[in-house]
Amino acid sequence: MTDREQARERAMEALRGVMDPELGVNVVDLGLIYRAEPAPAEDPEGFEVDFTLTYPGCPLGEVIERDVVRVLSETFGLPAERVRARLVWEPFWGPERMSEEARISLGYPI
Repeated sequence: MTDREQARERAMEALRGVMDPELGVNVVDLGLIYRAEPAPAEDPEGFEVDFTLTYPGCPLGEVIERDVVRVLSETFGLPAERVRARLVWEPFWGPERMSEEARISLGYPI
């Protein structure tokens, strides 16, 4: 496994500590994290993450973004400004993106 792959796995594990405050399920199991990886080689001291929300206009987007940045900053020992969190809407989120455990806990069919 490459260093980048290890960093991705480490990031996803750390992001399991970020909870959606409304649903009480972590953002990874909800399927809100689309990409988490070290920044390209020209920015070796950075980390990038693409995430989405369950619906446009979700009032907790800033809270989730702040928590994602904080967790990755702490995990990789980076200043918060070196963690770039980008809110994306493609592909649009749907319950099929959730883990089986999250679907069961929220009452969705498997």
